[in-house]
Amino acid sequence: MSDAPRDIEALIEMMAKLPGLGPRSARRAVLHLIKKRELLLMPLADALHRVAVTARECTICGNIGTDEVCGICASAKRATGEICVVEDVADLWAMERGQSFKGRYHVLGGTLSALDAIGPEDLRIPQLVARVQAEQTQEVILALNATVDGQTTAHYIADQLEPLGVQVTSLAQGVPIGGELDYLDDGTISAALRARKSL
Repeated sequence: MSDAPRDIEALIEMMAKLPGLGPRSARRAVLHLIKKRELLLMPLADALHRVAVTARECTICGNIGTDEVCGICASAKRATGEICVVEDVADLWAMERGQSFKGRYHVLGGTLSALDAIGPEDLRIPQLVARVQAEQTQEVILALNATVDGQTTAHYIADQLEPLGVQVTSLAQGVPIGGELDYLDDGTISAALRARKSL
């Protein structure tokens, strides 16, 4: 066996680890990339290299960008006294697509899960509590997925924030039970944000 097939097979195996791609889809994608080497494969390789070198997590909110502090946290216009709490960066980006929220974000990095042994210290919940105190936040919006783990996490956070006297709200109508923010359209997210309610 030559080196080329082993390299291609290794690329297929790596691609198959991506969400939404199984071995067959990964094989098709790799073959397509090879056929369009100049148009797709080389630019993709360059982009992957640049992102691998420059991408970093915002030290304040957990967003992904190229600076130590993301543009949202750095913007004085976003200092509205509101923090929107999301599970992951994909949810933050989904909220931003809706262009309805003008405050700042906090990415938890997941949800509480007894089955997966994920506790509060495994998430960015202590950092959230510290931010709420330090930034004199007036409202925390819990934009967590409407799953059992998402709702468990929301109630836990609400309990942690209760002694601080901050208003805690959650997304309301428009977000279906079992739904995930990243799959919702912009109008649904905007409607849910406008109709948020206290927990």
